[in-house]
Amino acid sequence: MKNKPIFTFRDAEKQTAPVAFMTMLKPAGSSCNLDCHYCYYLDKAVQYGGRQAVMSDELLERYVRQYIEANEVPVVQFCWHGGEPLLLGIDFYRKALALQQKYADGKRIENTLQTNGTLVDERWCELFAANNFLVGLSLDGPQDIHDAFRVTKGGRPTFERVMQTVAMFRRGGVEYNTLSVVNRLSEGRGAEIYRFFRDEVRSRYMQFLPAVEHVVDVEGFHRPLIVSPDREGARLAEWSVSARGYGNFLCDIFDEWVVRDVGQYYVQMFDATLAQWCGVQPGVCSMGETCGDALVVEHNGDVYSCDHFVYPQYLLGNIREQTLAEIYRSPQRREFGLAKRNTLPRECLRCKYYFACRGECPKHRFERGSDGYPKNSLCEGLLRYFRHVEPYMEQMRDLLSRQQSPAWVMPFARKRMGLM
Repeated sequence: MKNKPIFTFRDAEKQTAPVAFMTMLKPAGSSCNLDCHYCYYLDKAVQYGGRQAVMSDELLERYVRQYIEANEVPVVQFCWHGGEPLLLGIDFYRKALALQQKYADGKRIENTLQTNGTLVDERWCELFAANNFLVGLSLDGPQDIHDAFRVTKGGRPTFERVMQTVAMFRRGGVEYNTLSVVNRLSEGRGAEIYRFFRDEVRSRYMQFLPAVEHVVDVEGFHRPLIVSPDREGARLAEWSVSARGYGNFLCDIFDEWVVRDVGQYYVQMFDATLAQWCGVQPGVCSMGETCGDALVVEHNGDVYSCDHFVYPQYLLGNIREQTLAEIYRSPQRREFGLAKRNTLPRECLRCKYYFACRGECPKHRFERGSDGYPKNSLCEGLLRYFRHVEPYMEQMRDLLSRQQSPAWVMPFARKRMGLM
């Protein structure tokens, strides 16, 4: 039995509000100088004939103009991603910055860039600092965890090189945060990993993303190919984090953070969770009621609804044939976003913590609910996490309602945990 399609008042409001959406631009496609074992994007080269050309200057200009024009808001944020976006060289980004100013039309332009950190030098630091880039640095944790999966094409470790980049960022005044993949080696080490980022990397803003993928062995490939779980012969990748392990990982980090670091260090998951408890938008698509507001633009102008769904069946269009504004307004993009909620099992919609979880990311729906609809395979861990943080989230929500700082939760937390 199918769920009835739901279209809420909030959905209607979104349709009539000024257009505002993000894009993740992949100007070098999936090209990368690393060969991370769990990278779902390296395999996209197969989709484009095995080799990917970089974005042309003409297409870059078309993208910049269309993206700024499409957003009917005063601030437009560019997100440069990959693959490894630094492979394009500094001159590419100088051109991009000039084009942003050419087409800004009074809007404020902001730039973020995600890098593996192995190609950064002082010149890059100067560019980032001078142009107020927020740089996301991919770093999984202490050396043994990072070097287990984040290696060069020749299989060499990268931890020491990334830590050199951290030092350069500090010296050069580059604003950076960290993005970490939570894999099987992360299990049981949440507190240790958090302390590493706080005390050694000095990352003020941390993202922890679970790795849960399925793979098949394909002749001619030196590593298993990441595929949809419904592909024949697909198996759970050996580096995937378990649901229970992910839940415990989040709880262990939370217990470190809530007693001493609230208001000084920020963890994306905790910020989004507090937003849910306060009834405001969480700022992260995986915890939104619907999705599809963070489009992916490929090196050749192809556009998809989501970074995790860059497959032919999800192609929305190409900016050479349609504008980004037209693609964003397309029924296909809208239906993709609504499906996040409308294809959830009834047990999810009735769950006490649905308001906080929202089914998490559709890419993790590898299990089935009692009514046959796909269910998030991390459910057990997420449920443990939301139960664990509930009293602290309620306390921070109440503090905010009284116009007090959430940091005042820390004495409450220390007392509750028997630390005072």
